[in-house]
Amino acid sequence: MRMHDKLLFLLFGVAFWVIGTILYGLRGPHVFESTSQRYWINFMLTPVFTAAVCVVLLWWRHVPAAEWGSASLLIALPGMFGEAAILSRFATLMPRMRLETAGKYGAFLFASYAVFLTIAEIVTVRASSGPITR
Repeated sequence: MRMHDKLLFLLFGVAFWVIGTILYGLRGPHVFESTSQRYWINFMLTPVFTAAVCVVLLWWRHVPAAEWGSASLLIALPGMFGEAAILSRFATLMPRMRLETAGKYGAFLFASYAVFLTIAEIVTVRASSGPITR
């Protein structure tokens, strides 16, 4: 993976997190505090959508399959650190949502990162294992 791509993935991760945080900062009560059905629909669709966006980026940049794991960490880590900070000061940094919503929000984020990182790790492991020889 080229240094240019590493920087691109890191900056993309920061931008993706900032945009997502602003979106959920504004729309969070509608998603997390309205109906259980709305929450679970978002809980299932958002991780799939965000993983698809990130996978398309890796594919578009022609990242070798054996390097998807490290590339995905460059994308995910800025948001994971950022969300840890948000969740530690949830009432202050997400004032439109109730404090008790922090758990739902954290689970939602955890699922989103987990889906993408799992896909990337599967691709990396499969590429790195090669054919089985006896």
